[in-house]
Amino acid sequence: MRALLIRVLAVAAATTASTAWAADADHGADLARRWCASCHLIEGMQKQASADVPPFSQIAQRADFTPEKVAFFLLDPHPKMPSFPLNRLEAADIAAYIGSLRK
Repeated sequence: MRALLIRVLAVAAATTASTAWAADADHGADLARRWCASCHLIEGMQKQASADVPPFSQIAQRADFTPEKVAFFLLDPHPKMPSFPLNRLEAADIAAYIGSLRK
């Protein structure tokens, strides 16, 4: 019985590890083009954005930047930001994209 329990726990742990979702910066770039580009400069080829909001490249360069902070911010946005129907994975993907702009 104990050996069976150990096997079940080992399989469960392996399954959890192999199905864990990593943030996808490419998907984040796609989401940013759809949800963020009307206000933020999200990439160098973009022609216009609001002057009142920082470009993604500037957000990435902040000394206190972490993808986790950005993802949390996206899920609990600043009052000036519109409400977006992002789930946790999508917020993490956008944060990963912003992080990819860090130099």
